[in-house]
This record gives sequence, structure tokens and C-alpha cells, in this order.
Amino acid sequence: MIEPMKKVSIVILNKEREQSLKALRKLGLVHLENIEGSGEKLSAFKETVNNALLSESVLGEIKLQKKKAKAKLLSVEETAELCKEVVSRVERKKVLLDQIASDANELERFYDWGSVNLNDFAYLKEKGISLKMYEIPSDKYNLIDKDIETIILNKDRKTVRFLILNGGETRPEKLLPQAFEVPFPREDTDFLIKEIKDSEKELNNIQAFYEEKAVYTDSIKNLLNSLQTDIEFETINSGMEREDLGNVNDLAWITGYVPVADMEKFKDYCSENGWAYAAKDPSDEDMVPTKLKNNKFVSLIYPLTDFLGTVPGYHEFDISGWFLLFFTIFFGMIFGDGGYGVLVTVAAIFLLFVNKLKKKPSSPLLGLMLLLGLSTVAWGVVTCTWFGLSADTLRNLGLGILPDISVPVLSNAYTEVSPGVTRYWLLPWSNPGEGLSNSQCLQIFCFILALLQLSVAHIKCVIKDRKSLKILGDLGALFQIWGMFYVILMMVISKRDFPMDAIMLFDKVPIGLFCIAMLGVGFVLSFIFSNYAGSIKDSILESCKNIISVLLGVVNVFSDILSYIRLWAVGLAGSAISGTVNSMAAQIAGGEAGTVIVHAIMFVLMIVLIVFGHGLNMILNLLSVIVHGVRLNTLEFSSHLGMEWSGFKYKPFSEEKV
Repeated sequence: MIEPMKKVSIVILNKEREQSLKALRKLGLVHLENIEGSGEKLSAFKETVNNALLSESVLGEIKLQKKKAKAKLLSVEETAELCKEVVSRVERKKVLLDQIASDANELERFYDWGSVNLNDFAYLKEKGISLKMYEIPSDKYNLIDKDIETIILNKDRKTVRFLILNGGETRPEKLLPQAFEVPFPREDTDFLIKEIKDSEKELNNIQAFYEEKAVYTDSIKNLLNSLQTDIEFETINSGMEREDLGNVNDLAWITGYVPVADMEKFKDYCSENGWAYAAKDPSDEDMVPTKLKNNKFVSLIYPLTDFLGTVPGYHEFDISGWFLLFFTIFFGMIFGDGGYGVLVTVAAIFLLFVNKLKKKPSSPLLGLMLLLGLSTVAWGVVTCTWFGLSADTLRNLGLGILPDISVPVLSNAYTEVSPGVTRYWLLPWSNPGEGLSNSQCLQIFCFILALLQLSVAHIKCVIKDRKSLKILGDLGALFQIWGMFYVILMMVISKRDFPMDAIMLFDKVPIGLFCIAMLGVGFVLSFIFSNYAGSIKDSILESCKNIISVLLGVVNVFSDILSYIRLWAVGLAGSAISGTVNSMAAQIAGGEAGTVIVHAIMFVLMIVLIVFGHGLNMILNLLSVIVHGVRLNTLEFSSHLGMEWSGFKYKPFSEEKV
């Protein structure tokens, strides 16, 4: 359930603001509304955090030697100073790298010219000899006007590099346009070479500094944890609303949320500290945090929802129990193989046993893992799916009990009784020799799950709106689910096995016609009452405005039920992969006769193939669970509940973070 909250406002003396906030943090009950803080102290904290984050990133890349892997923790002040030093060297490193790149580009530009000394050019210019550097294609050099005095420095097959003597400050008018003037380097080339060497030496010193200080990454992590608390505190301290009258009795106040169950404790604490407070129920516009409270079994789903980051809004439903129930079923069907389930179950039990030996509290994740493993084992029992082995193979291995205890209409063991003869589930109204195949029965089971889960969604909506005429719109949506279920059986499974007149209700109305009528009645009720908010007329007008969405809603009901067939399809794909792996392994095991060494090699290859193939299949199945099993809960089921997962967790202002 979602715990009810009270919106509280606390009024304190401004001069006691910091002391009161420390006491409030010690209480650890009030989830404060978002506050924007400011001030030099807060800015300094944030700057230190940025320095620490950058330092952790830089030093964390250094691989420590074992003898340097441990170091004493630094104090907060020492760690902050270390982070400043690291950041200064990071900035210096950027400068050096840019400088090296710039120098290297200059040297590359004058690589074919050789050493260039700017002092030589300046000296000659003082003596009345002005020189400029030019390049020109080799076949154009002889075409340069004879009045232009040139000196060739070097040439190759493509380019001639030459100097023009006393060519003036501007380009000579008679100079061919193909001649390109080469600007002087910004420094002597020998100086650039030396500067690169000096920069590389300094970079090596910086790297040595990183390697020396990398042993203090734990100190930096501790600093970050400490700073997060300091920033939170200073943000609230500096951002609190307060009077600014200059009086000693100026007030400050803050607003937040407290669970109703903890209100007595909150009130007593306010009285002890001399705080004034006010409490009221949150409005629909308030951003109220969500605090879930469920028993230990239902709480097993929390590791998954925390991983997904899904939190119901305060005014939405808590579907943790239903989520756990259906996700457990979906996991078993998608993972699909009882053998895989045994491996997951054994692994979970082993980890729980290890934690018990080490006297560590067991993680809810291990409990969820055990539950999902057992679910997969149960599905393997029902369908006789064990590492992709056929029923005959299981009997040959002395495991004939597994096919015998499976459920015939869903079991792979009963798909073929003898070659070419398929066993069908004979419906009461079917003709002899007709009926449903194993695959069709599994598909029907998927649609039954859809009917159950989506019906739960709309029944919850009916209960929520029981005091309003909107309940009729919820009932209409429920009728559409039930009616569409039979339509899908006719269209997807078999019109022969689910005809319009298969069963007569009250010996008068064919069930198919009844379901079509239910679908139509449901649509009318939804059209009239789904938007009801006090006026039937306004509700109908709203539906008319969104007529396209309303009509598509019927299509969505069809697609939502049909989407549950993915449970069968994905499970079938996993079973096919298992069978393929076993077939390949059997071919290796049944190879031609050979030496003992050959047989040993083939045996090892077979084991590697089995482990790799089934291991890969388990990984693919796990990904399928995340994609498909989670989707059916967070999309199809949730959309019929009207949930948007718009909530955020209850995180009280406290010394220990929840």
C-alpha cells in the first residue's frame, strides 16, 4: 500500500535556523519540498564536489600495484587539498597537450625547410637584406620574372622552396600566382623542439603524481559522501523562506511531508524543540512523495522496481503484489525450462546459505531470485521442458516421472503420442478427431493470463470510482476486455473451435454473439462515462472531441490482449535454441570411431558446446524477461489502470539516507 502523507510546515526562529535543521535531520521523518539554495558556502561545497569527481575519475583510471593498493585515509581537509592539486594538474595537462599539438603543427609545416632561426632573418634585415619564404610547383619556378631575385633552398619533384631578396613588404606584382608565401614560424624551430621535450617531461611528472596519489581514491569517495550531506544541508539552510526584518525574533519556515503513521512522533519532537507547525492533507496539485509499505513477501519485487526506476504516483495504485504475482508467472513462462529453473534455484539457495554462514542479512534480490527459480521449475513440470530434452530422452535417462506428472494439454510430452499422430485437447462441442493442439492450448493460456491481469486492472478502477458514475465507464472497459477475449479466440486460435454458436447461454443466446454484444455495450458505456466528472453531457462531449482516440481504444484492447502471446512465442524460441544445442552436442558425441585422444577431445568439445549454448540461451531468456515480462506489467497492465509511474520515492531529510 501507499502510505498516506500529511503536508507539514515548520516555523522556527531564523537565528536558530542551522541548529534546528540539524535537529530536524536527526529526526529523519520529513521529506522536504525542493528548495533552491545559494551563497558562497554552498558554491564552495559544489566546487569541492566538482574537484572530487574529476579527481576520482582521473585517479580511478590508474592501475595500482599490490604494494601500493592500500593507504591510510586522509582527513576531509587533506583530501580537499589533494583534489585541488589534481584538478590544477589536469588543467595544466590540457595546456601542455594543446601546446605540444601547436608546436608539432609548426614543425610539420617547416619539416621540408629544415631549421629556421628568426634571429638570422632579423639580423639580415638590419643589414638591408630582407628575405621572404615561398613555395612554387617545380614546373613553374623557371617562369618567375628575372627581375625578381630568388635563392633556391631545396626542391623535390613537386615543389621548389626559395627565398625572395628585398621583395618589399608586399608581394611582388610580377610574381606568379602559383607562388605561395610561407609565413614565418612563431618561434625558432629549435626552440619548438625544445619546448615539446620540456612539455613531455612535465607531462611525465604529472602522470607520476597521479600514480603516487591514486592510493587515496577511497579518501576521495568518503569526501564525496560527506559533501553530498553538506550540500543538502546548506541548500536547505540557505534556501529556506524567512523574514528579513533585522529583528532577533525573525522567523524562518520550511514545508515537507510526513507519513501519517509518524505524525505523533513528529508532533512530540516539534514540542520538544519549541517549533511551531501546521499539518494538512496534501492537495491534488502537491508533489507528494511515495512511500510503499508491504509485507516481506510482496517486498521481494522492490529490487526489480528499483532497478527500473518505477515509482507509482501518490494518487496512483500500488500494484507491487500484482506485479510480483504476474511477473513471477511471466518469468517462468519466458525462461521456460525447468532445468534452468533448477540452476537458478540452487544458485539462490547457495547464496542465501553463504550469507547465513557469514551472518549477513539476506538481500531481497536473493529472495526474488529463489521465487523466480521455483516458478521456472513449476513451468518446467507443467510443460515437461527440461534442458530441451524430449520426453523419450527423459524416459531413457530414467526420468520418466517428469513426462508423467506434466499437464497433458500444455505438456510437450503429449504433443506426439506416436509418429505423425498429434494429441488434441477435445473441446466439449468439437467433433471427434478435432480439437486444439498443444501450441494452441499454450496460446489460450497466454490469453487467459491477459484476461485475468487486465480484468484486475479494471476491477481496481471500479472499486476506486465506486462513488461516482465513472464506475460505469470502468465497467464498460471491463466488458470490452471480456468480449474481446472471445473475439481473439475466434480470430487467432480457431474459428472452427470457437464458433459464434458454440455454446448457448440460457439455451437461447450463442456465446459468440453474447461476447460481441458485451463488446458493443462496453464501448457505449466507456464512450458516455469514461470522462465523467460531474456531468454526463460534458463527458460525452469530451469523448466526441477525442473520437479518434476513443475508436482506437477498441483496437488497443485487441492489441493489448494479443500482446500476451509473446509469452508463448519467446518461450518457444528458447526451447528451439535448447533443442538445437542438444542436437549439435549429440552429433559430436555420436561421431565416428577414433583413438582415445580423439574421443576425449570430442567429449570436451561437447561439454563446452552444451555449457556455452545453454548459458547463452539463459542470458537471452533473461533479456527477454526484462523486455517482455516487465513490459506487460509496466505498459499493458499499467495503462489499463491509468498509471503513469509519475511518482518519486519518499526520502526524508536525515543523517542516514533512505
